[in-house]
Amino acid sequence: MADTQKSATLTIGDDSYDLPIYSPTAGPDVLDIRKLYGQAGVFTYDPGFTSTASCDSTITYIDGGQGVLLHRGYPIDQLAEKSHYLEVCYLLLYGVLPTAAQLEEFETTITLHTMLHEQMQNFFRGFRRDAHPMAIMVGVVGAMSAFYHDSTDISDEHQREIASHRLIAKMPTIAAWAYKYSIGQPFVYPRNDLDYASNFLRMCFAVPAEDYEVNPILSRAMDRIFTLHADHEQNASTSTVRLASSSGANPFACIAAGIACLWGPAHGGANQACLEMLKEIGSVDRIPEFIARAKDKDDPFRLMGFGHRVYKNFDPRATVMKQSADEVLELLGVENNPVLQVAKELEKQALEDPYFAEKKLFPNVDFYSGIILEAMGFPTSMFTPIFALSRTVGWISQWKEMIADPQNKIGRPRQLYLGETSRDYVDIEKR
Repeated sequence: MADTQKSATLTIGDDSYDLPIYSPTAGPDVLDIRKLYGQAGVFTYDPGFTSTASCDSTITYIDGGQGVLLHRGYPIDQLAEKSHYLEVCYLLLYGVLPTAAQLEEFETTITLHTMLHEQMQNFFRGFRRDAHPMAIMVGVVGAMSAFYHDSTDISDEHQREIASHRLIAKMPTIAAWAYKYSIGQPFVYPRNDLDYASNFLRMCFAVPAEDYEVNPILSRAMDRIFTLHADHEQNASTSTVRLASSSGANPFACIAAGIACLWGPAHGGANQACLEMLKEIGSVDRIPEFIARAKDKDDPFRLMGFGHRVYKNFDPRATVMKQSADEVLELLGVENNPVLQVAKELEKQALEDPYFAEKKLFPNVDFYSGIILEAMGFPTSMFTPIFALSRTVGWISQWKEMIADPQNKIGRPRQLYLGETSRDYVDIEKR
């Protein structure tokens, strides 16, 4: 916990209470209200916890006003340009960039954990043929605690380490197999000679009749998608993982809870919503109509993939993702894909329109990631599973930090009760 040099005085009636104020290394000061209920008998009211710090953390920092996203102090654009996903995983997990030897050892460890327990195939086959891949991922990840008993004791640091490696390594296999199962194709096993992103693409698109040659441009774009979604501070799914883990639940159950939260369309479904909007627009000649609707304050229509709840200036991830989108579209083309044609023209017209510039409604990371995934051949049902795959290391890093925190206690939000007061039970014949 940071040192406190300041305090605030809260006056309730005739009584006053001094509340400590902590200054972080970056960001706004934080008012400590932990003793407020014990001293004054009152709670604070903050629906959605949007003005409440639930923990202290050293992992990720966001300044939405300035368009800043740092992982352990490193800007996301530098990591996306110069690093790769597994190196960012190491950074998030351990707090430092690895040496060459450390990175090689870490990559080897992850590669050797990519296989799933063979009996888990039966678990996949228990789902309906048309099950959503996210439903499969929630179930399979939660079931990992039934297969990997040697990494569920959260009090054992070594077991926590094994669980972390297993989740990072196996999530691409789980996501790829969920996709294969949903389209009725055979499972494709991981290969130890491929990098993380290439392995995932091959497991998604190879078939026994013919192998899949991974294009390095597509592999690099996939790796950037993973990197740019690796962690994003205390968002809804991360907070869910922390809340679940505060009870002492095993790591697989906690990550399954995070996946379930991410499934919500207000959280993990933004790039899917963006692609659905592009399909609704349908053709390039209808773009002016939808831009006009977006400007009309009386029209509920909004351009999905533009602007961001946290970033009030620009999304620092979007610049790098745009570069990948341009590379992928140049490789694969847009001529035969009307959705991609609409996306490129919508981006152009929106960036040239003063209305969007004034309101800082720039294309965000979801706009470009959706374009890339569509161009690669992924259905929209796989967009959120890929997000979950990417975010797994962030969830695990936050989980590990919380477990090691001496201030950790079970989460117990309070409420503003507005229901009935005490009433006497009335026998059924008298109602």
